[in-house]
Amino acid sequence: MRFNPEEYRKAARDHFEQAWHKGPLVVTPPGREQEYPRLQYRKALPHPIFEMVGRLRETYLLLGFEEACNPIIVEEQEVYRQFGPEASAVLDRVFYLGGLERPNQGIGKSELDGIAAITGKKVSAEEEDRLRELLQSYKKSVIDGDDLIHATSRALGIDDGATVEIYEKVFSAFRSLEPRSSRNTLRSHMTSGWFMTLSHIWEKRPLPLRLFSIDRCFRREQEEGPTRLMSYHSASCVIAGEDVTIEDGKAVSRALLSSFGYTDFRFQPDEKRSKYYMPGSQTEVYARHPVHDWVEVATFGMYSPSALGEYGIGIPVMNLGLGVERLAMIAYQSDDVRRLTFPQFFPIVLTDFEIARAISFREEPKSPFGKNLARSIISAAESHGTEPGPCSFVASEGEIEGRPVRVYVEEPESGTRLLGPACMNRIYVLSGSVMGVPDTEKWKEVREAGVDSGITYLAATAALAAARIEEGARCGQPVTVQVKMAKLPSDINIRIEDYAMRYITDQKKKVDLRGPVFFTVRSELVT
Repeated sequence: MRFNPEEYRKAARDHFEQAWHKGPLVVTPPGREQEYPRLQYRKALPHPIFEMVGRLRETYLLLGFEEACNPIIVEEQEVYRQFGPEASAVLDRVFYLGGLERPNQGIGKSELDGIAAITGKKVSAEEEDRLRELLQSYKKSVIDGDDLIHATSRALGIDDGATVEIYEKVFSAFRSLEPRSSRNTLRSHMTSGWFMTLSHIWEKRPLPLRLFSIDRCFRREQEEGPTRLMSYHSASCVIAGEDVTIEDGKAVSRALLSSFGYTDFRFQPDEKRSKYYMPGSQTEVYARHPVHDWVEVATFGMYSPSALGEYGIGIPVMNLGLGVERLAMIAYQSDDVRRLTFPQFFPIVLTDFEIARAISFREEPKSPFGKNLARSIISAAESHGTEPGPCSFVASEGEIEGRPVRVYVEEPESGTRLLGPACMNRIYVLSGSVMGVPDTEKWKEVREAGVDSGITYLAATAALAAARIEEGARCGQPVTVQVKMAKLPSDINIRIEDYAMRYITDQKKKVDLRGPVFFTVRSELVT
């Protein structure tokens, strides 16, 4: 039966609410387990910045704002239209876009000799004509750069590897290319896009217009730091209409920020006084948060009539904007926007819970009988754990692929008990260290303060025994699994994922899963 992705998605949706649990979920369409591979799902963590973008989008939409997409590439003249005489100073903080000019590569005797040295054959007159025509077409932008190498290979009848070498070693005009700047800039603030958008629609749609856009802006900072990046997200909105006033900015601020837990608001004049705002209207928004007290979170103002007049916009416009990264820093209590935005470039910090999730069995049984067998081994061992040796107890009987199997837990030596002293040790993670400890007063602090992995030495050993017995039965062989003194995690069938192990060693923490286990499980094939 063919793969049906919709059945996967339905099964995932039906079970996804359980994905908060510690372990991953195995999700398959009900009744179709044999037809589909087993899939694991768990609820993943969103990136802090994009989670904030999502929350802001939802809030704007609920407030009745339509979403817009403003231009990212803005011509230099637009900045002059908005800022007037101050544009020269403002342009100091924008990125200009540049590109490589297409070279005028000639074909002379030296080039033909260089090509022949690489290809091992002389360039024919017909091939030379095709190559000249090709380079001229590239110069005139008839051929794209993506197609140039392959087109040259076809013109000369050679492979692409030789063609690359020709452009690298023979065609000097391609080696000396330098980028040249255009008059196009990357948007440094959302306002530059709003003027362009409003100029095209303000007379063509019902008023008032209520629009928002959450997107990247780019600012040529001297350097990035804990509170600024060269690329950031602006969450901006405009209200445009005949009766729009500065009070609309206050109302939107309250409605927008109250959904993020802010309670009281304070508005005060912004001393920066951008030229595209009406004098006296540029306002900073401070909000009180239950945790962070008063913080600056937004700026709004009325666009200047002179700036609006440059674009032929004949109605008042209120604009409000806030930095998504700043709001995320407050929400996540971060003191460095670089670490919040690009955590992959900083040392990763794993919590004890995350380390505990990385602990699992190295070997596990796969069949239903094998999984039940592991539980039966644990039950029998716990019931007879203090029995003196030599002793033997039946843990389970059943069939694996038609072969009757009987399984024993036993202690073949005298003077000892069925279970060794460390068999009931439980694995905890505390302050980045992994430890297997018994339920005694000495280890009370670890068991109370640490994160419980949910794994005991006995459970890990039982899983190992069940997996080996399961495999042995398939091959028609009896199996004996014996664990004595544990020195390494692998001795008791424990695996710690590589990423967690790397973190533990980098932080100079420890993994201590030692102890006298002394536990034996044996199977026999019943005839």
